[in-house]
Amino acid sequence: MLRAVSTSFGTARAASTAAKRNLPNIVLVDAVRTPFVVSGTVFKDLMAVDLQKEAIKALVEKTNLPYDKLDHIICGTVIQECKTSNIAREAALLAGVPDNIPAHTVTLACISSNVAITQGMGMLATGNANAIIAGGVELLSDVPIRYNRKARKAMLGMNKAKDVGSKLKIGGEIAKNLLSPELPTVAEFSTGETMGHSGDRLAAAFNVSRREQDEFAIRSHTLASEAAKNGKFTDIIPVFLDGKKPKTIKEDNGIRVSTIEKLSTLKPAFVKPHGTVTAANASYLTDGASAALIMTEEYALANGFKPKAYLRDYLYVAQDPKDQLLLSPAYVIPKLLDKAGLGLKDVDVFEIHEAFAGQVLANLNAMDSDYFCKDHMKRAGKFGRVPMDKLNLWGGSLSIGHPFGATGVRLAAHSAHRLKEEKGQYAVIAACAAGGHGVGMLLEAYGK
Repeated sequence: MLRAVSTSFGTARAASTAAKRNLPNIVLVDAVRTPFVVSGTVFKDLMAVDLQKEAIKALVEKTNLPYDKLDHIICGTVIQECKTSNIAREAALLAGVPDNIPAHTVTLACISSNVAITQGMGMLATGNANAIIAGGVELLSDVPIRYNRKARKAMLGMNKAKDVGSKLKIGGEIAKNLLSPELPTVAEFSTGETMGHSGDRLAAAFNVSRREQDEFAIRSHTLASEAAKNGKFTDIIPVFLDGKKPKTIKEDNGIRVSTIEKLSTLKPAFVKPHGTVTAANASYLTDGASAALIMTEEYALANGFKPKAYLRDYLYVAQDPKDQLLLSPAYVIPKLLDKAGLGLKDVDVFEIHEAFAGQVLANLNAMDSDYFCKDHMKRAGKFGRVPMDKLNLWGGSLSIGHPFGATGVRLAAHSAHRLKEEKGQYAVIAACAAGGHGVGMLLEAYGK
């Protein structure tokens, strides 16, 4: 997406194609997130808009962003609360953002805040903005539960009923259907299959064993625990909860280091009795919000901001939502690196969204498979294997948590921070999403 620049790393091959397009450099200035917490726990009495407000407010304070330098706000979310359907706007107003700054909401399942970031990148690249807040939120402690369709039709018909007899008849229809609500489900509309079932089949298709999945889950929780203890999660901002017992939430609460012996006792969660996906090797329902400040490099430097990383490029993919629902990382990583003129060895940091342990490992196997790469990706041969010593070294969604609309910003923040700590040059983000979608993003360390 961006114009080639000289950095302290010397050549920047990833930017070479951008130079031909004469586009501005786009930078990640900073990013924050609320603690990611298990749904039904400390944030259970809040609304999603409350969490997004906290993230926006904290980002503005952390970056000392004057409102007259902010052009637009974009936020992602998945399970929408009808009262705040444009949650970006409502959260911005609650955060004290002036009402003359536009804000809109986007949704693309687990990569919604990636969409917020890349839409912002597009606005920056085309000169329609200089500074944008991109974020996302999910609060699964309180999801909209509808009456079934018959009850809804009857309720709407009550307004048109003109006599007592008609109202009593409609009232009876409503009463008859009150105990059959429509609950939201994490299932594909096109296939009717839950993501957990897809994860189980994907793990089987790519020969990922139950033990490998459990070991990967333990790895995620262990690395996240170590990162938290060592103060690496500098993107977390505290959230104060008022009430009878006021308290401040300062850390993620879903990180739990366990043992292979304990995990092996858990029963399959989806495909019973022989499935391999369990509650322990799958990401859990999570509440949380995030926000990132992105700018053109020229604007950032002119206004005294110190960028954390270049946002170099991105790519979206989509494939069969039944048999390949969760395979997007395997498709997008090779395409993104080909587009940038880079190879696996050029990448220092990988942050791959962990929907399920089996999903991540299956994607790694797919990229390292001659058959998959030749038959499904039409490549000459296998792409290669992402090194484990570069992958999710601060843990991932299995341990930190996965608020659907907020994870993309978390991946970007951790990529940028890891690049600085590990003295790397390039980072790749990859994530799958419902509908067979996926995203890949390329970041470069800021070397000035």
